[in-house]
Formats: sequence, structure tokens, C-alpha cells
Amino acid sequence: MTQAQVQKTLYQSDLVAWLDDTAIKLKQRQFEDIDIDSLIEEIEGLAGRDRRELKHRLVVLLNHLIKRLYVNLPNDYRGWELTIREQRRQLTDLLEQSPSLCNYWVEIFPVAWKTALSETREDYPQFHLPDEWQFCAEINALLSEKFWENHE
Repeated sequence: MTQAQVQKTLYQSDLVAWLDDTAIKLKQRQFEDIDIDSLIEEIEGLAGRDRRELKHRLVVLLNHLIKRLYVNLPNDYRGWELTIREQRRQLTDLLEQSPSLCNYWVEIFPVAWKTALSETREDYPQFHLPDEWQFCAEINALLSEKFWENHE
């Protein structure tokens, strides 16, 4: 079995072992022994993972903002606000680590809004929810403003 076949087999059978082995080979500059195709696949996967995380957290944030703004259940406000705070913190960390995701945020906001709105409508059909986000949709505003304080 060639070194490339060994690497491919390791990649398919034990990702962590493959990652450790690849890191060692990179540090030792043993580039000829690295499974380049799998390395490319993993690097591309990392970018996709961060985009998926951003979208997921944005949907959760919007879902809880919608509930806090439009679902009149005062006993639930505190829990929704805690979730809003946590999602904002996680999104801020993600955007600080990868500022280029700001461009993706702008791209996926409409999709995230529709998803969050649909979920909230399904959970709370008795409440009227607007079809469009009625507040500032800029990243900084969504990550900091307590929209409900001016809405009530």
C-alpha cells in the first residue's frame, strides 16, 4: 500500500488520527506525504461549517427576537432575552474570528428571517407576526439593540 493509500484509508477510518498525522507532517514539512485532496476537502468543509453555524445562530436569534417583540407572554420574556444574549455573543465571536462572514450574513439574512418567521408562526399561530423585519437589519444593530424596549 502506498503512502497516499495509507493516508486515504486513515482519513476515511479515523478523522482525528488523520488530522493529527497531517499536522505533524505539515510541521515537519513532509508535504509529499500529505493527502492533499483530503486536506482540501477538510479546509473547504471548515468554511462551510462556519457558514452553517452563522445561519443557524442567526435563525435562532431572529426567532427569539420575533417572540420577544410580538408574542405577548411576559413570563417567557426573560428566557427569550437570555437566548438572544447568548446567540449575540456566539455570533459576535464567530464574526470576530472570520470577518468575511459579514458578507455572508447580508446574503442569508432574508432566508434566515423567513425561516425564523415560519417557525415562530408555527409555534404561536394565535399571534400576529409581520411579514418583514421592521427594524434595522444591520449587523451591529441586530447584535446589540433591545428592539423590544422601543416597541412596547
